[in-house]
Amino acid sequence: MQTFQHKKHLFFDLDHTLWDFDKNSAFAFDTIFKQQGLDINLTDFLNIYIPRNQHYWKLYQVNQISHEDLRYYRLKDVFDALEFEVSDAIIYHLSDEYIKYLPEYNHLFDGAIELLDYLKPKYQLHIITNGFASVQTKKLKNSNIDHYFETITNSEMAGVKKPHRDIFDFALSLANASKDESIMIGDSYEADVLGAIEAGIDAVFFNEQNIQVEQPVFQVTHLLELKNIL
Repeated sequence: MQTFQHKKHLFFDLDHTLWDFDKNSAFAFDTIFKQQGLDINLTDFLNIYIPRNQHYWKLYQVNQISHEDLRYYRLKDVFDALEFEVSDAIIYHLSDEYIKYLPEYNHLFDGAIELLDYLKPKYQLHIITNGFASVQTKKLKNSNIDHYFETITNSEMAGVKKPHRDIFDFALSLANASKDESIMIGDSYEADVLGAIEAGIDAVFFNEQNIQVEQPVFQVTHLLELKNIL
């Protein structure tokens, strides 16, 4: 089995890797729908929202849509699909409320704390995220994992988003780390894994969904599997 115990710096993605975005998102939507008195079946909403959100995030990562479009259309598409009439003003309001409530929930993936406790004495830990700085900071703090990380690189700081190689170079510089002593761990095959490899950094794919990928890369389906290689 391939191991990476010679590495000194571990760079983690946050959403969908350590922080359980879908679970926390469900709690946030449940809260705001109840507050706004919207009679929407949460399960039906999420079944459409989750893939639409992923679709628009992929477009956002490669600069095909703006931040504002991401936040608007991922909601509008769902309401249209559900044939639930709602004004643009309400969509924008719900989008703002969602961003406010989302980081208030703090569910992590199974094994995240145990893994971080195991890794912290052995490596310097870092975050590279395409998420928005203010929201990501709250997520880390509210889930009580901010103290594990030496540096946090977000796309606003770097001026580019994963998979652009410049965000990886920015993170390496901030961490004072070389490429050969670093590894990227994340759930996005395109943004985290291929982006890191293109930037000259080894990568591990957190493939919880057992997605079929085009080229062989090192994969784990549970966070604690990382203890076998680190």
